Amino acid sequence: MFARQFRVKSNTAIKGSDRRKLKADVSAAFPSLTADELSELIPNKEELNVVKIYAHKGDALTLYVLHKNPLFFELEKRLYPTVYALWRHPALLPTFRTWPPVLEKLIGGADLMLPGVVAPSSGLPHVKRGDCCSVTLVNNRAPVAVGNAASSTEEMHSSGMKGRGVCVLHAYMDHLWAFGDKSGPPSFPDAEGEEQEANGEDYEVKDQPCSGIEELSLVEQEEQRGDEEEEADQGDQKMPQETMDALLLQCFLHALKKKVKKSELPLLTSTFLRNHMFSCCPSGKQLDIRKSSYKKLSKFLHAMQKQHNLVRVKELTKGVESIVEVDWNNQELRYFKVLEETNDEASSAQDGGEAEPPYRPPEITTLYSVSARLEPLFLDANKRKGTILQPAEVRHIVTEYVKKNELVDENNKNYVTVDPTLCDCLLERSEYQEVQSLKWDDLFGRALGKMTECYEVVFPGHAPIRKKGHMEPIDVSVASRGSNKKVTVIKNLDAYGLDPAAVGAALQRRVQASSVLQPVPGSKDKVLVQIQGNQIHQVGHLLTDYYQIPRKYIQGLDKGPKSGKKK
Repeated sequence: MFARQFRVKSNTAIKGSDRRKLKADVSAAFPSLTADELSELIPNKEELNVVKIYAHKGDALTLYVLHKNPLFFELEKRLYPTVYALWRHPALLPTFRTWPPVLEKLIGGADLMLPGVVAPSSGLPHVKRGDCCSVTLVNNRAPVAVGNAASSTEEMHSSGMKGRGVCVLHAYMDHLWAFGDKSGPPSFPDAEGEEQEANGEDYEVKDQPCSGIEELSLVEQEEQRGDEEEEADQGDQKMPQETMDALLLQCFLHALKKKVKKSELPLLTSTFLRNHMFSCCPSGKQLDIRKSSYKKLSKFLHAMQKQHNLVRVKELTKGVESIVEVDWNNQELRYFKVLEETNDEASSAQDGGEAEPPYRPPEITTLYSVSARLEPLFLDANKRKGTILQPAEVRHIVTEYVKKNELVDENNKNYVTVDPTLCDCLLERSEYQEVQSLKWDDLFGRALGKMTECYEVVFPGHAPIRKKGHMEPIDVSVASRGSNKKVTVIKNLDAYGLDPAAVGAALQRRVQASSVLQPVPGSKDKVLVQIQGNQIHQVGHLLTDYYQIPRKYIQGLDKGPKSGKKK
């Protein structure tokens, strides 16, 4: 559930009555907690926050946060402890043990499968289907995941320990864990696990096949990770972590030395990665943080802060980190030599102060789908209802139909005689007796007009995306705020692969006015950019010249301030 980033809706201090209710709910959900332990988890006077969030699939959840660490989360009116709470009370839930290599898969959103469960000598814990339980690793009793039992203990045994064991909701190193102080699990030695290792029941796969940890323990959840990511991960050759770490450091130093300016600070870490680090990657190489030892950008930047004192990263907004300070006098940065820098990059930095973006505009193609009414016209070409065609293909098929049936007017070849099929497909009822022939252009226009319009979007390096209808343009408008204040609002940037935060930052630098991101009303995961003043001309220049978006896909550029008298 938290394998992908969630969106924070609100973050408020808990009220006294809600605190008492929460304490009662926790006590009822986890009766093994003593009064002192309950008071430790939910103290009466210390600051406790209620954070309402939306998961990446739209699920609404509530987090209860103490000292910046989420201790409980509520889903569908049911409380679950986080790993931070379980590290204080590891015996709070029934526990299933597994091998350490499985943890990486749990972090990615996979469930724990029964073949991967390590049964203790006392047997599996007694659970019923849907009971809340935790997952620990061999040799350490500190829980690393929380979820629901997929079946009862009896059903697990009767199935021969095959199938899903625990439906994981939250795991160490996921985004809910990252919402806290990102501390690691404590060490609670597991005597039985050490004894198993001593007897040779080790999880390492050196001299025995062991049927494979992946096959043994996991099922990948496509709904969590995405089909495209899985195919890419399986198809790509894994670059050694040391090589990727070196490339990551090289791009980081290159970006700080040549791309980032002091006036840009504070700079969102996501913008720094997208607009600066990616553009510093040498040609022929691909920067992928997931293949480094850091795995995440935040972990890498914190390492640069602690180990090298190159930057200072701070959470200016809850859950959103920014680079607030760069030490340009750092010796490692001063003596770093940029291996390659093209003239285009240098000139763009000097002229506009903006590095060339890694963004490339998508290729958008208008397509047409064969409708039920036009299906008889396309039968000879073996094109059935729902077949998607390009305009040139439609013209070719219609032309071949006309030639095959000898419908070209002998006296005037600019006209086509209307036969019964063309009559049924292209003419209105009122035209059946009146229209005997059509011009070629009229024929093609009517054919396209009777078909279902679609469009295809191709982003560089991605598979084509086809959808019905029209491609919604980027909407630029001017709205009034207060008595006489105007703001420029930009919507639908994400449909074109543009990062609203990056566009807002670029506009802010160009016009020296404040910009903010706001959720689009009626949408859970879309945001708009709002910037002070009527900045439509600057928005138009940025989108058409800098991002190379065709003007026909931008609406509202005619609403800019007109040159003339200045008040």
